[in-house]
Amino acid sequence: MDAHPASVPPVAAAPRAGIRLPGVGTGLGRGMVVLYLSLMVMLPLAAVVDESLSNGVSSFWNAVTGEQSLAALKLTVVCSLIVVAINAIFGTVIAWVLVRDDFPGMGAVNALIDLPFALPTIVAGLTLLTLYGPESPIGLDVASTRVAIVFALCFITLPFVVRSVQPLLMEMDREMEEASTSLGAGGLTTFRRIIFPNLLPGIVAGVMLAFARALGEYGSLILISGNLPFKTEVSSVFIRSQIESGNVPGASAVSVVLLALSVLMLVLVSLFARSGSHGEKRGILIRTINRVIGRSQAGGGQ
Repeated sequence: MDAHPASVPPVAAAPRAGIRLPGVGTGLGRGMVVLYLSLMVMLPLAAVVDESLSNGVSSFWNAVTGEQSLAALKLTVVCSLIVVAINAIFGTVIAWVLVRDDFPGMGAVNALIDLPFALPTIVAGLTLLTLYGPESPIGLDVASTRVAIVFALCFITLPFVVRSVQPLLMEMDREMEEASTSLGAGGLTTFRRIIFPNLLPGIVAGVMLAFARALGEYGSLILISGNLPFKTEVSSVFIRSQIESGNVPGASAVSVVLLALSVLMLVLVSLFARSGSHGEKRGILIRTINRVIGRSQAGGGQ
């Protein structure tokens, strides 16, 4: 009788290797990171929260639910939702074209996607005002309207979905698509069952990041939106007006609401990315191709 092979004990994970900062031990390095983040991020945020509650919780609630502040918050959230819906579609299409197509000037177009990241937002606002303002060279004047807010936010948040979807398209195994096609599935079925499930994590992450970015946008809106209370005044502009009028606690209260929404989006992005980081991408591919095979065998491949 053959002897059973001895069980191999599990190998412990190797400690992280690499060059450490000269003269900086593990404890000191972590302490420096915590100290820097505390000074640059945590303490300022805590100061804003403390200022928003300086007159009590009732004052905080009144500042947030005031007629003008509530109108600004609603406008900001609604326009941000519209913008991320637009960019979810067009950002995915742009990423698809940049990865799957080859055309002259593709490198320039790819670099142009990152322009909103590099361009100062006030310059972006001036550019948009020049193109879509009263002296528009194309005859399209949308200044001081809600359409102008959507235009500006679309410009600012464009890169998020594109850059989130591009890596997934680059890493996607095209053999799955070819197998789906060879089994009789049409292009729409292949996209819906093979491609889209793999792009969905990138689309969702890009949308959440774009939404968080749009909530706090200021520079690109200050010139083109008109800042009309109850009409085109977004929350960031309302906060500035409250500070100028001396109502710092009220401005801080609205800032805390925007901060909470942004943090929520970032937490959701982190949780979503973590939930899909354990080999699930390959599993999705296998499950979807099996569904396509079953659909093709049943004569349903369209």
